Amino acid sequence: MKKINRRYFLQKAALSTGGIMLLPSALKAAFEARIPLNKATEIKKLVVIQLSGGNDGLNMVVPYSNDLYYKVRPRLAVSRDNVLPLSDYQGLNPVMTGFSDLFKKNMLTVINSVGYPDPDRSHFRSMDIWQSASDSNQYLNTGWIGRYLNSLSGENKKPHMAIEVGDELDLALVGDNITGIALENPGRLYENLQRGIFRQVARIHSNVKGNSNLDYIYRTMNETIESADYIHDTLSAQGAAFNSGLQPGKLSGKLSIISSMINAGFTTKVYYTSLTGFDTHTNQRPQQDRLLKELSDSVSEFISDLEKTGMTDNVVVMIFSEFGRRVAQNASNGTDHGCANNVLLIGKNLKSPGFYNEPPNLKDLDKGDLKYKIDFRSVYGSLLENHLDSDAGTILGRKFPLLNIV
Repeated sequence: MKKINRRYFLQKAALSTGGIMLLPSALKAAFEARIPLNKATEIKKLVVIQLSGGNDGLNMVVPYSNDLYYKVRPRLAVSRDNVLPLSDYQGLNPVMTGFSDLFKKNMLTVINSVGYPDPDRSHFRSMDIWQSASDSNQYLNTGWIGRYLNSLSGENKKPHMAIEVGDELDLALVGDNITGIALENPGRLYENLQRGIFRQVARIHSNVKGNSNLDYIYRTMNETIESADYIHDTLSAQGAAFNSGLQPGKLSGKLSIISSMINAGFTTKVYYTSLTGFDTHTNQRPQQDRLLKELSDSVSEFISDLEKTGMTDNVVVMIFSEFGRRVAQNASNGTDHGCANNVLLIGKNLKSPGFYNEPPNLKDLDKGDLKYKIDFRSVYGSLLENHLDSDAGTILGRKFPLLNIV
């Protein structure tokens, strides 16, 4: 329990100062760990995008050949005439032209009906299950990426090997003895730390000895001040364009930060970020369509940025949500919490581009929800074992069937 309290404390401290508490000594180490770009292209990297709120997978990857889909969603279904067809059975929401182009280039894999046994329809609990890779009746204090960090050795066992672009660290990146780091915008960090108040507060560090949490915060602030100029100058020298002008919360801005880090030669192995707003109980179409367009456009731009520098060979993007939505629409032109969903993979060297498995079965349901066919930990295990070259069984607690995806 002490670990969770400490994590909660640090998250709230980060939020209260505008996101400047970001484990700077580790971040500074990340900048110092840059290597020549010709070597950086050889490092395998995983980029995880979390769609928070429960994305409706049936209106993202549309089963347009299935009449039952249109019967149970008379006002919500995506018209057959508008779908971007990927196969004779499924196609993309029409706003996702970027993903359609990636599919044509064999850079997109769709894994249907991903979930877990005895699913939980609560946002918080289901997200904890996905982030910790636990069973539905199991409660873990560490995340699957955090445990991956714990499994590393030597110079690789550093917090900057997993970076979340966001205002606080998610459970996924929390480990036992090493944890990933979170940041929002290095440019804003630099600007915030020019204020005298932070330097004054940092000087009282000596007065809080004996309080481990406060000692940690003040020590972190001191290290942040010392490294802020270095971070700003280093990124400016790399030609990074994200020091100003980013729209807060936009996925395109978050992915721009990640692509700049990758293109700068960071040794970081896992990047994590999120897009929120998918809890579409009412008037779903305009809300979800806007978000899906943002997702498709932002990821397409991200891949284009990496292609310009030859960095796409060893980068895989995984996109998931904590659950899907119910098959039938509700009375408010939306959908309620469901179970199984799509997981999308994007990359240049995918082993199974296209559709990995059959479309979801809309007739054989679990209380109105899609049944899972593939355990999400099989996806994680395949990425850990075959992309990040690690022991998936140790990290996930047991072996899950591996998929031929990377």
